Amino acid sequence: MTIKLIAIDLDGTLLTDAKTISPKVKATLIKAKEKGIKIVVCTGRPLPGVIGFLKELNLEEKGDYVITYNGALVQQAYDGKAIAHHTMTFEDFLEVEAMSRKVGVHCQTIDQEAIYTANKDISPYTVRESSLVNMPIKYRSVEEMDPNLEISKMMMIDEPSILDRGIAQFPAEFYEKYTVLKSEAFYLEVLNKSASKGQALKDLSSILDIPREQIMAIGDNENDRDMLVFAGIGVAMDNAIDSIKDISDHITHSNELDGVATAIEKLAFKD
Repeated sequence: MTIKLIAIDLDGTLLTDAKTISPKVKATLIKAKEKGIKIVVCTGRPLPGVIGFLKELNLEEKGDYVITYNGALVQQAYDGKAIAHHTMTFEDFLEVEAMSRKVGVHCQTIDQEAIYTANKDISPYTVRESSLVNMPIKYRSVEEMDPNLEISKMMMIDEPSILDRGIAQFPAEFYEKYTVLKSEAFYLEVLNKSASKGQALKDLSSILDIPREQIMAIGDNENDRDMLVFAGIGVAMDNAIDSIKDISDHITHSNELDGVATAIEKLAFKD
């Protein structure tokens, strides 16, 4: 069946380890768009952290879309307008923040303007994230946080061993209430229960009237799981974690070896 939409994770998939787009991948994506295939970048980053790559790929025109915050937000790429947004409440913030302190893990909260942390010893991973996504860090104690903040997602962040030890202490109810998933060994994403890349892709496919059978998704990590399962064709990068390879229909080359281009040429250009 003809592929009409390709959803692509950013870090570890579309980007090389140096956080660049290889010439071959760029040329292939531009060709795919010229063929009328919708190219949708799906990332845990906010729009400021991906807009430069969208410009490079000519994916910021009217009719282009981007999925950000690990699926909490589906936006029109050319003007940033939200077409689906699953936010977290202030009560969610209080609960997740309290849980992070209980299990001994750093926490940060993100809206569309900034990264907020109540940790006076700001984690180096928060600094890393700020640099990566082009958003400022704002220190706010729990009492200083604006209860009207439109929260797109929260993150627990720490050294992998510390983070994993904290995760092991979560009660089952925490998973029942929120979407909880790892995007890196040192990043745990906590989102509205209705937010995920798979749900965002489902929302977008419904808006565009594209059946899942005509969708291909490419990813490498646990936060890509339901996106790969939802798509008619799920493709794992060779550098993907094993659990993602296990549920994918195909495995392509790594992000260092133009894996996205290889998958598109083989599976979307075959007709």
